[in-house]
Amino acid sequence: MLVLVLAALAAAASAVDVPISNHWDGGFQAKGCVTITKDLHSWKAHLTFSQAVDSLDVSTANVQKTNGGKEYILTNKQWNADEHAGDKLCLDFVGHTSGNIAPKATLTVEGMAAGSSHSGGSNTGTPTSTHSGTQAPVHTGGGKERYNYGEALGKSILFYDAQRSGKLPANNPIKWRGDSALGDKGDNGEDLTGGWYDAGDHVKFSLPMSSSSTLLLWGYLQWKDAYATTKQTDKFFDMIKWPLDYFLKCWIPSSQTLYAQVGEGNDDHHFWGRAEDMKMARPAYKLTPSKPGSDVAGEIAASLAAGYLAFKQRDHAYANKLLAASKQIYAFGKKYPGKYSQSISDAGQFYSSSDDKDEMCEGAMWLYKATNDKSYLADAKGFHENAWAWALGWDDKKIACQLLLYEATKDSAYKDEVVGFFKGWLPGGSITYTPCGQAWRDQWGSNRYAANSAFVALLAADAGIDTATYRKWAVEQINYILGDNKYGISYQIGFGSKYPRNPHHRSASCPDIPAPCTEVNLHSSGPSPHILVGAIVGGPGKDDSYKDDREDYVHNEVACDYNSGFQSALAGLTHLVKS
Repeated sequence: MLVLVLAALAAAASAVDVPISNHWDGGFQAKGCVTITKDLHSWKAHLTFSQAVDSLDVSTANVQKTNGGKEYILTNKQWNADEHAGDKLCLDFVGHTSGNIAPKATLTVEGMAAGSSHSGGSNTGTPTSTHSGTQAPVHTGGGKERYNYGEALGKSILFYDAQRSGKLPANNPIKWRGDSALGDKGDNGEDLTGGWYDAGDHVKFSLPMSSSSTLLLWGYLQWKDAYATTKQTDKFFDMIKWPLDYFLKCWIPSSQTLYAQVGEGNDDHHFWGRAEDMKMARPAYKLTPSKPGSDVAGEIAASLAAGYLAFKQRDHAYANKLLAASKQIYAFGKKYPGKYSQSISDAGQFYSSSDDKDEMCEGAMWLYKATNDKSYLADAKGFHENAWAWALGWDDKKIACQLLLYEATKDSAYKDEVVGFFKGWLPGGSITYTPCGQAWRDQWGSNRYAANSAFVALLAADAGIDTATYRKWAVEQINYILGDNKYGISYQIGFGSKYPRNPHHRSASCPDIPAPCTEVNLHSSGPSPHILVGAIVGGPGKDDSYKDDREDYVHNEVACDYNSGFQSALAGLTHLVKS
């Protein structure tokens, strides 16, 4: 059972001390939490400082400066007015000063007799889930979390089932999807059917597909119990075998050929209709010794090695097949280094790779985990980059490499890189935060980047790095996606009662066969005929703004990589709740 990290202070105290967690020349960062002892439909808090503070940034409250800057009155926003007995009202803030000071601070909420404070530095237990004052604990001891993470986990699996290409199985749970792209072939007639369509389109890009499958497998391997307790294990294996089978088809060892894309991006994007109705040519693009792509090779090798670990108790022969291919593809990538998007120009228009060392490091680390062969660990150390990652995403695996190396070696240098990554991501770092609290890295897939970092935070917490802080922050980010936001909307389609109805997704926008589906359906103002259950849409703007508009693909497209870290973070939270 989870325990609350934030302990209540003595009942007689009406104000709580707020430790300053970080300060610098010109400002400081802190967080204060107060236990709510009775239901509130609006609230007013007082932050009092021992020294004058020039200004205060609090994204989740209205701020009024008084007493020359020694006191600030904070009142609720419209969206976070309600607080319930037993909740924690937590306020993150950054103070701006004319020097390097760390003033003493106290926080009082009117009407509350007692509370608790939090500096963000505890490394024991599991934190209360407080999204800037609006959410209940992950687990209160009563068996309930704020959101049903297990339900969201199962729905995410359904999204991947909706992305399937090829001949669908008899147990296909997405009844509005049928067989598609059955003619996908390599240059010599190789069968390249299967795999996942990338997003709302119908291209199969191996770099984001393998990045997604690696993260999904990592989450399963870390928290198998999450899938078991929610009875999702069989569904997970049914889901993840789809891309793994496809990667096995993409590798032709006799000719040292690795297929990395099926479908020409521009031709595909000129078509709006069902996957089942595609008529355009679907060329296949390959990597060879003369046209290398060690980034794709490293990432597919990582997925297959992780797949081996997942399947070895379930299907030993299949697992061995995955491992053998992983070793061969990794060796291909190591022998013929290069960025795949320089070899496949079409891919460069959509998923241009910035480097290959991070994927090769990740491939080496998963092979080390699968084989315990120290030559792979040595390789990973050679590919490792001592730099703070921008994010975890389909093109940037530095933080994954660093965390895997730390788990394997316990070398504090790798730990420092993980800590540095989160210094940038947590409040007070370089990441923009929306007013409602999302760590907003980029307008393209803001939900994706926040969820991926939440997943990394849960992994780092399991590795003993600032456990309480990272778990709490991960909860906040996932809860934002599930409903703790400006609109009270779930950005996961089909979760809760309020969610997007118009994702930028062709097949979901089409009525049932044989009704026609054309670009008219793209521009239709009505909700999509089919609910794309489980998908998370790109996400809000940096001001929390969002419009459910199918034509706005920046904020409303869905993608395999958008759901991958999100699903694995849900597994981590389900594990914590069920523990």
